[in-house]
Amino acid sequence: MTEAAEDVHEALTLADAKPPTDEAILEVENLTVEFPTDDGVVRAVRGVDYTLHAREVLGIVGESGSGKSVSSMAVMGLLPKSARIKGSIRYRGQEMLTMRPKEQRALRGKKIAMIFQDPMTSLNPVRSIGDQLAEAVLAHHLVPRKEALARAKNMLDLVGIPQAGKRLGAYPHEFSGGMRQRVMIAMAIINDPDVIIADEPTTALDVTVQAQILEKLLEVKDAVNAAILMITHDLGVIAGMAHRTLVMYAGKPVEIGGTDQVFYEPRMPYTAGLLGSIPSLDGDREDRLRPIVGTPPSLIHLPSGCPFAPRCPLATDQCTATEPALTEVGEGHRSACHHSDKLAEAADPTAFFRDDTDTDTTESEEG
Repeated sequence: MTEAAEDVHEALTLADAKPPTDEAILEVENLTVEFPTDDGVVRAVRGVDYTLHAREVLGIVGESGSGKSVSSMAVMGLLPKSARIKGSIRYRGQEMLTMRPKEQRALRGKKIAMIFQDPMTSLNPVRSIGDQLAEAVLAHHLVPRKEALARAKNMLDLVGIPQAGKRLGAYPHEFSGGMRQRVMIAMAIINDPDVIIADEPTTALDVTVQAQILEKLLEVKDAVNAAILMITHDLGVIAGMAHRTLVMYAGKPVEIGGTDQVFYEPRMPYTAGLLGSIPSLDGDREDRLRPIVGTPPSLIHLPSGCPFAPRCPLATDQCTATEPALTEVGEGHRSACHHSDKLAEAADPTAFFRDDTDTDTTESEEG
């Protein structure tokens, strides 16, 4: 159990939320996404697999460029035509990749909704909040506009916006950042979707507002019985919100399991490195953070073997020769690492990333 895991686990709690069911809503199998460019083919997503159940929160984490957002955009059907998408994306057993555009549009926004990172780029600045929420209803339901506006007001009430009736006529610039993000949540849930994809929904918000938004998301999940796919780089958010966690690196899943398993018993060095880079509130003030040295590989020119090997303190010749498969390391816990047993034996897996040389140098300079 790492100190970092203990710290971030205090951020939020799922204790008051309803548990997931066994009903599979969204199934993604061997999803790959490639983009042809003048320099070569960008292999943005490589073999993503997961199943999302009703009322479940699945967290996807990883560095920028790891394929988190691209995989979610593939689910929404929002990638450009140049994207080459293979694999399977099934909503309640229906294959979405072979659907006609009209069929995809019928699901998008109604059964599968998305909350984007920046509400100011998602909301129309010259249309009132009420108009935009009502439009989301009218796009999928043949109801009178008055009824659509009434539903918009109810959704604003649900996400905690005061004087919801009056705020329907307000414009996006008249709302704070946190209030705009609440509007985006209201827009996502206004049609009672089965799946809510939240792509970095709290990045631009301060920590107090962030906690309010995430708490509201959990309340909404239970109110409409939706599953949430939470995409973020913030491990604190995942620790408190997600039932399961999927870690991605270089476009590929490298670890997946229950959130407690991934945080307390990481079996992939990259996961351990991410946890070790989190500041500990209870640690020694003079302890240095343990960053992951180096940078992610080019998705055009991926190295042979494990793509994390050049940055991994446990890398061997086997790692540079063969890319490890995602294999079972515990009940419901899978990892892509040739040396997951070493992490299992370690008292603190993040210690592999401790830079003792820098620490010694710093101490000698201070002396």
